[in-house]
Amino acid sequence: MDFNYSVELETMLRFVFVRMRDGSNGAEVTVIGSGLAGMAASVHLAKAGCRVLCIESDAGSNPPVGESLDWSAPALLETLGLPMERLIGENIATYKRHVTVKLMDGSSRFYEPGEWLEKPPYNVELRTMHVDRLQLGQALRKIVLNAGVEMATDRVVDIERDGRRVTAVTTVSGRRISSNWFIDASGVKASLFPRTFRLPVHAYGPRKVAMWSYFNVPESSEGTTLYMDGQPHYMEWIWEIPIHPTVVSVGYVAASDAIKEKRQQGLTVEEIFRERLVRIPRLAGLTPAESAIAPHVTSFQCRVYGGLAGPNWLIVGESASMVDPMTANGVTAALRHAAEAAELIISHSHRKRLSRVAGALYSTRIVDLGRFFNCGIERVIYDRAIRRRVGVLTSGRVYTVPAWVLNSVYSRLRPAGVVSTLLFGFVLKLFRAAGNVFSAFCRVAG
Repeated sequence: MDFNYSVELETMLRFVFVRMRDGSNGAEVTVIGSGLAGMAASVHLAKAGCRVLCIESDAGSNPPVGESLDWSAPALLETLGLPMERLIGENIATYKRHVTVKLMDGSSRFYEPGEWLEKPPYNVELRTMHVDRLQLGQALRKIVLNAGVEMATDRVVDIERDGRRVTAVTTVSGRRISSNWFIDASGVKASLFPRTFRLPVHAYGPRKVAMWSYFNVPESSEGTTLYMDGQPHYMEWIWEIPIHPTVVSVGYVAASDAIKEKRQQGLTVEEIFRERLVRIPRLAGLTPAESAIAPHVTSFQCRVYGGLAGPNWLIVGESASMVDPMTANGVTAALRHAAEAAELIISHSHRKRLSRVAGALYSTRIVDLGRFFNCGIERVIYDRAIRRRVGVLTSGRVYTVPAWVLNSVYSRLRPAGVVSTLLFGFVLKLFRAAGNVFSAFCRVAG
């Protein structure tokens, strides 16, 4: 080999190595996390012509939850190239036409959007879906790759910053990645940017535990079923979600203190899960004593961070706002955050920094919606005062009507400016205040 050629080759390889080590890969936006929010943001950005690097860490053994979607989710998925017809046709999803709440005494009630919502000016699609989250993630990942997004399997362990500006991140493999923009979609357990910047947090309710598994059934319904026990001081509930025509997801949610007490009594997680399911005739047949269940388990606390945008970064998904799973709003929230964050980066790309007003309005919208859903579900459903006064089924109606309406209005209005953001936030605050007043009244009235 010619000496000069070998020197040039060595120099080139060294240059490539340094670029890989320092992350000088030409990405304009680094997205941390490859959940729904991270992948959705990556797709929106790539479609607008941005060079995107998405860092995906090992998701672990637990499948993602959030399989029952609200009525705003299908339109958001369609913008990513996943229309409802495709999801249903490829058995990634099933129709969800209603929610049924069943009590231990056998009484029940259907909750479904009123037909008036599909008429002007709302024009809401009254069909929504349950989804197999693993298959949905796989389908979205293909779209991400086809859009030209670079995927890197790694985990961010350090964040470099200059004041409020993020300059680079370092991964567990030692790779240093710099870019003009960063999106934190690291998830509820990591919440990298909120922890780094010590953002203010609003927490709701006690820490909860969810345990769930999947069962084969002869046939399933086209709706989510919630089984509730209205007697405990703090609500416990079970979900049944048909993610395939003959497969249901069944889960149990309770305050972590209640689960801890049962564990201290010597019960295993499987025994706790099985004991709750056998109380319900419909589910008892799914858990024969001779078969093992091995449920998946996770713990969480609903919370919303403030200050969710900086000069060159935004926080999306559960890193920003963890809404209670009973709201069925988690997927919608993640997809909305992703779309709005991407839109802000695209519109400010020439400046390479967000305006303070745009960042503040983005954070305000996420905080107001997250607090509305979490405050509503805690005050009206979980806490005993209102449901003891009016009954579980009526309290369900008290919560679902404003939740559905305001969710739909947000989807149509799409507030982005100062006036629309503040006006919509004011309406949300009024409903939160009304819930607090009603709860206080019910406590006093006994």
